[in-house]
Amino acid sequence: MSSFYRYDTEIGQISIVESHGEISHILFDKDTPPEGAVEQETPLIKEAAKQLREYFAGHRHVFDLPLAPKGTNFQRATWQALTTIPYGETRSYKQIAEQIGSPKACRAVGLANNRNPIAIVIPCHRVIGANGKLVGYGGGLPIKKFLLELEERYK
Repeated sequence: MSSFYRYDTEIGQISIVESHGEISHILFDKDTPPEGAVEQETPLIKEAAKQLREYFAGHRHVFDLPLAPKGTNFQRATWQALTTIPYGETRSYKQIAEQIGSPKACRAVGLANNRNPIAIVIPCHRVIGANGKLVGYGGGLPIKKFLLELEERYK
């Protein structure tokens, strides 16, 4: 069974989804929770919300939550690589592709990044274009810019 709960944050409303004792999604305002998910605030969802509040306040640089992102092996490898990007730093799609052993898969890394179901906690916002420009983000470029500036301020 999946549960979700909505919270107002500095970047708008987000929904946190728990499935079988693990966080499966952190969704932006425009995204809908998985079909069949029940709206209820569980202890794990409350903890995830607490950690996100700490992150937005600049007090948390690393999340400590059980995660269960669903995706292909390539997507999961990409998402795992994203979790190694230190707070306040960025990497290019090419650097992530090289890190996962697929140096020519920059576009595929971009697609996997775009499908990241656990935004912020799996920090896809820390991936930028090779030229240093902000490109693509599921929550929109203004949110990506906000998150990167927040991390720059508190690193």
